[in-house]
Amino acid sequence: MSKKLQGTMMLLLTALIWGSSFVAQRAGMEYIGPFTFNGIRSLIGGLVLIPVIFLFSKNKTAQEKKEELTEDEKKAGKKTLLLGGILCGIVLFAASSLQQIGMVYTTAGKAGFITALYIVLVPILGVFIRKKVKPIVWLCVTLAVAGLYLLCMTDGLSLSQGDLLVLLCAFAFSIHILVIDYFSPKTDGVALSCIQFFVCGILSLFPMFLAETPVWSAILDCWIPILYAGVLSCGVAYTLQILAQKHTDPTVASLLLSLESVFAAIAGAIILHEQLAPRELAGCVLMFAAIIIAQLPSKTEREAAEDSK
Repeated sequence: MSKKLQGTMMLLLTALIWGSSFVAQRAGMEYIGPFTFNGIRSLIGGLVLIPVIFLFSKNKTAQEKKEELTEDEKKAGKKTLLLGGILCGIVLFAASSLQQIGMVYTTAGKAGFITALYIVLVPILGVFIRKKVKPIVWLCVTLAVAGLYLLCMTDGLSLSQGDLLVLLCAFAFSIHILVIDYFSPKTDGVALSCIQFFVCGILSLFPMFLAETPVWSAILDCWIPILYAGVLSCGVAYTLQILAQKHTDPTVASLLLSLESVFAAIAGAIILHEQLAPRELAGCVLMFAAIIIAQLPSKTEREAAEDSK
C-alpha cells in the first residue's frame, strides 16, 4: 500500500471518528459546559498518547538507530516539536471554542455547513503561502460545498452572531490544517499531537473556571461520552490526521476530513434514529464524488509512477 493511500485511509478513519463523536459530544453537553467538555477530553487525549510515544521510542528499527542525530540536531528538533505543538494547541483551542460558543446561537445545520467551509478556505489560504493546487481540486471543492449545503442547510441562509463565530471557527480549523501541514513532516507526529492536546486542555481550564461551574458528579455522569471524545476523537483521530498529512496535500486532506459531516449524519441515523431526507442523501453522494475525484492521479503523477517502475 502506497504512503498516499495510507494517508487517505487514515484521514477517512479520522473523519469517521469525528463524525460519530458528534453524538458523544451532544450527550456530554447535556451535563457539562463546552469549555469543561473540551478541556477534559483534550487532557485525556494527551494522557492517552504518552504510553504510545514511549512504545514508539522503544521500538525503533535498526536503521533508525543508525541515523541517530547529533546533540545540536536533537535540540533543534525539540524546539521545532515544542513550537509546533504549542501553535497547534492554541489554534485548536480557538477553533473548538468558537465552534462550541457559536452553536449556542445558531442551528446545528448551519454550524455544520459553516465549519466545513474549511474545505474552501484551505486552498484559498494555501495560495497565499505559495501552495500549488491542482485545477481539478477546485471542482472537487465546489462539489463538496454543494454537498455540504444539501446535507446541512435546512433553513434560510443568514449570518447571525452565532454564524459569524462559527465562520471564525472555520478559519481557525483551516489554519490548523496548514500549521499541521508545515510541522508534521519536520517532527514526530504522535508527540506533536500529544503536546497540542495538553496546550488546548490547559487553555480550556481558564474559561472553564471563569465562565462555568464544573461539578464532579455531572462529569462522572457523562464519563462515557468524555472518554469516547478524549480517547478516540482526540487521542486517535487527531494523531491520525497529523500522521496522514505527512503524505497528503492539505487541500485534499481538508476534503477528506469534511466527510465528518456525512459520517455525523449516518451516525445520527443509526444511533439516534434520525432520518436522512432525499436532499441529505444527495449531499452525501456529491461529497463522496468530490473525494473520489480529488484522489484520482493527474497525468503527470501517472507518468511519474510509470517511470518509477
